[in-house]
Amino acid sequence: MEEPEPEPEVAAPPPGLRSLLPPREFLCSRKGQLLLAESVLSFIIFICYIASLAASFMMAPLLEFLLALFLFFAYASKLNEKFKGLYWPLTDFLRCVTAAVIYFAISIAAVSKYNDGASKAAGVFGFIATIVYAIDFYITFNDLVTFLKQGSSDSPEGHKSEGR
Repeated sequence: MEEPEPEPEVAAPPPGLRSLLPPREFLCSRKGQLLLAESVLSFIIFICYIASLAASFMMAPLLEFLLALFLFFAYASKLNEKFKGLYWPLTDFLRCVTAAVIYFAISIAAVSKYNDGASKAAGVFGFIATIVYAIDFYITFNDLVTFLKQGSSDSPEGHKSEGR
């Protein structure tokens, strides 16, 4: 009677391009999904503006795409925990507020001023992006409020005036 051959060991895939992918936990988190949605929408809007008569608006989606992609990989690789000098939620909040306002403004202009289909599509996707960025800045604002409340309760003596 022959002994069964041992099964070959399955080695882990070599680190390559797979190491650039964010961890599954971050992709399943609310922040990861919002940043991914912002990146995808910004890229789609950028492509629509390139193909449209409203090509002068293409710089805003390109910058927002790059910023959202940077923050996506920064949060995924936990750069926010390594670089403490920058308050990441405040930066993210300001990015989301400005992006929502800019997308809303250029979407209105693209839909009302231009008649080609790509401009209309960019405007519709811009309104969707405005909603996504608004949700993101609302959530980030709640994080900021929590941080500020926590910071003010840590040192109540620092808020008293010197004249008393």
